[in-house]
Amino acid sequence: MDFSKLTAYLDTLQSVGVPGCDLVVFRDHEQLYRHQAGFRDAALTQSVRDDDTYNLYSATKVFTTCAAMQLIERGLLSLDDAVADYLPAYAHMTVKDGDTVRPAKRVMTVRHLMSMQSGLDYDMETPAIHDAIEALGPDATTRQLVDAKAQDPLMFEPGTNFLYSLSHDVLAAVIEVASGKRFSEYLKENIFDVLGLKTIGFVPTPEIEARLAEQYVFDDDLKKPVPMPAYANNYRLTPHYESGGAGLISDVKDYITFADALACGGSGLLSPEMIQLWSANQLGPKGRASFDEWKRLGYSYALGVRTRVNTAIGGRGQIGEFGWDGAAGAWAMIDPINHLSAFFAMHVRNFGYCYDVIHPKIRDLIYEAVTK
Repeated sequence: MDFSKLTAYLDTLQSVGVPGCDLVVFRDHEQLYRHQAGFRDAALTQSVRDDDTYNLYSATKVFTTCAAMQLIERGLLSLDDAVADYLPAYAHMTVKDGDTVRPAKRVMTVRHLMSMQSGLDYDMETPAIHDAIEALGPDATTRQLVDAKAQDPLMFEPGTNFLYSLSHDVLAAVIEVASGKRFSEYLKENIFDVLGLKTIGFVPTPEIEARLAEQYVFDDDLKKPVPMPAYANNYRLTPHYESGGAGLISDVKDYITFADALACGGSGLLSPEMIQLWSANQLGPKGRASFDEWKRLGYSYALGVRTRVNTAIGGRGQIGEFGWDGAAGAWAMIDPINHLSAFFAMHVRNFGYCYDVIHPKIRDLIYEAVTK
């Protein structure tokens, strides 16, 4: 295996707007490759370190939907259960219909939440959420704010289209009810502790927070990244809100341990059959057309993860490879056929170039290296 092209590529990323990054590749529980490039601090004086931590943002969704699949495998949850069976606030949803709002005709299910076909949007600043935070203060929980979101009308009837949304935050609340545990407690007991993950979590210890790599936001006017507070995450609505869609912090070691476990048959987390179900395409023609606007060439959307459905377009890869990414550029790849996994960490928000160019290029160079 020759990863020299991949190393050379990672070393160019600082010139296109990535101050620092870290990539690791595993196969069959063994590390094949790891390389860090650039700097962890805004002054560009400290090189990226092995133990740096990062806001995962939407790369959190892979953990959340894995947890849901565990509950499905254990018979505590079903894909076609009504969300209202767990969250009664979702029993009488409304739908936008032109300039009016009407009662929903279809029942929102767990499958709709997982596959982003619920009709929910990603607006976290609605009057209902604002009023709930005002009334409950910093103690407002995941369940309480998710219930408030149910007051907002859906963008379409559940199951009829794809729209990236707060669905996985709602799913986190469903997991709480189905498991009888706080979301963070469920993840710790059933994923983190099973794999021996020591860093990942919603609220970092002072030591883990001190390891946070500097975070940036890409300034479109200046055409460069500018520093922002390392811990800042607008998806953390309150200190007690555990966002299933975007709330976790992790280091690279913990994430690749998780990805490697899934790539190698589940490793105590899920059966291979459940992993296959999890990564199976869920979108019909209309939903697929909406997902295709994301330019994930060769992919469709499954139960909370992208899934490779076509290798004739979009570059190198494997049918069935799945994973997701995050708002600051994190990217996870899980290939159960080849027992291959990868995790890429960076910390620049509002940088579409990473999804359109960097992530596909890294994937292509990984497959090129491992097939030589």
